Amino acid sequence: MTRTWISSYDPGVPADVDVPDEPLHVGLGRAAQAYPERVAIRFYGRSVTYRELDALANRFANALIGLGVRPGERVALLMPNCPQMVLAYYGGLRAGAVMVPTSPLYVESEVEHQLADSGASVVICLSALFGRVQSVRPHLPDLRQVIVTNIKDFFPTRLRVLFSLTRERRDGHRARLPRDGRTFWLKTLLARAGGSDPGVTVSANDLALLQYTGGTTGVAKGAMLTHRNLVANTLQVRAWFGPLANPDGSDIVLGVLPLFHIYAMTTIMNFSVYGGGTMVLQPRFVVDDVLKAIQRERAQLLPGVPTMYMAINNAKHLAHYNLRSLKGAISGAAPLPLDVQRRFEELTGARLIEGYGLTEASPVTHCVPLGRGHAPGSIGVPLPSTDAAVFDQETGTRQLPPGEVGELAVRGPQIMQGYWNRPEETAQVLRDGWLFTGDIAREDADGFFSIVDRKKDMIITGGMNVYPRDVEEPLYAHPKVREAVAVGVPDERWGEAVKVYIVLRDGQTATEQEILDYCHSRMARYKVPKLVEFRKELPKSMVGKVLRRQLVAEEVARLGTRKAS
Repeated sequence: MTRTWISSYDPGVPADVDVPDEPLHVGLGRAAQAYPERVAIRFYGRSVTYRELDALANRFANALIGLGVRPGERVALLMPNCPQMVLAYYGGLRAGAVMVPTSPLYVESEVEHQLADSGASVVICLSALFGRVQSVRPHLPDLRQVIVTNIKDFFPTRLRVLFSLTRERRDGHRARLPRDGRTFWLKTLLARAGGSDPGVTVSANDLALLQYTGGTTGVAKGAMLTHRNLVANTLQVRAWFGPLANPDGSDIVLGVLPLFHIYAMTTIMNFSVYGGGTMVLQPRFVVDDVLKAIQRERAQLLPGVPTMYMAINNAKHLAHYNLRSLKGAISGAAPLPLDVQRRFEELTGARLIEGYGLTEASPVTHCVPLGRGHAPGSIGVPLPSTDAAVFDQETGTRQLPPGEVGELAVRGPQIMQGYWNRPEETAQVLRDGWLFTGDIAREDADGFFSIVDRKKDMIITGGMNVYPRDVEEPLYAHPKVREAVAVGVPDERWGEAVKVYIVLRDGQTATEQEILDYCHSRMARYKVPKLVEFRKELPKSMVGKVLRRQLVAEEVARLGTRKAS
């Protein structure tokens, strides 16, 4: 893949980007100088300007330094989308710390693993999650301090009072902190700390992030991302969306994807801050709240996942909202069904394009060009300054020509340095300057790439390879099907059998035989599911990715119980 394809399909996108020799947080200071009164964050109607965010980041950096945090120490973030997440992220980087974003959905054992593996010395968490941290704290000798914040601290006054009188009283979220000299309220630390830049020297090549990945397929491991990696990917994404972005950077981005995830971190938070745009933050995806926010805030860009766009397309009161402020949307984390894409574009007038990436690449590597059409199901072409190739699956050394299927590999300035304390696993994926993604792909004659499927998700049934997408894509075209996922489950005869889990559209009914007959008419016999299960919903991660491994584990447990009886 040569980068000249980029400019040929979208003349407004350069083949390469110049990556400045600076740490990521310099972008916040630059935005604060250029647009001090521009709104950086909108949160439940409360505005935080760039001047305010810059000062808050400085205060948090100085607070960390006052607690003894030194450059290179790990600081964990355990929060949903809220202003505190943003100020802590940039403030921690200014103190020279390495940030460790952690999912607020994690159970205690998962929190303990990530904090222990990273060696985090400080955790900043939401008060509602403080009990979870306290329960694992005795097992974490490296954890010196815990900083606690309340979600309501950045609410408008009226909403803050209402929250105190209703939600906190009902749920008992008023955390009482131990007086141990090791646990602090964020609000108190910010009030005591200075608002000037701490002046810590941070290099572009310094580690900025330990972003954990692989939790759904194995033990989570930390991808080591430098400031340069993150700056590069931010600029690559901004270059790609140049035709849709405002010339002065004043884009309004709806931030409902969780910021602890690298996809949202780059396409919402870093994208907005580097351009001086506004991020409208919401702690979780509620379709009516998203529709209201798009209309109220006149949101222009919407990074999301397929399940979000499905929910918007099927919203009951969709006709009540004006979504025409949207100019563009990018879908990632899972394959985007064509019917979902077409319907969303018809409803909003916005361009919805599919992108591709992985945590180890900060994360975006490919995207469909905005300027021209593309092959159905394609993830597009590599971003500026990014190379991609398809290698044979047997040896991983032979680059394949267009049309052949193999493992996708990428290289560019956004590629990680390796996995934290895991040299053997690093050597498996970083080879000869390439990051081997574990995804099975094909490049066509025009330079567009398509993901056939995850290498680990491939189903081998009766000796035949079945890629889940080949089963799921036709099912999404069924008028009664809302969601479909295909997995391989143990089978004595076939080794693995294809099983599909179906979520029907509201008000629809279907039988297993109806689905099977439909599949027989649209796919090769060996790909047709042996089993069909209807569900009201599918298990998903917080970013909306279907948890295939959970479905397989449920089936394995069910078979084990059946055999035991």
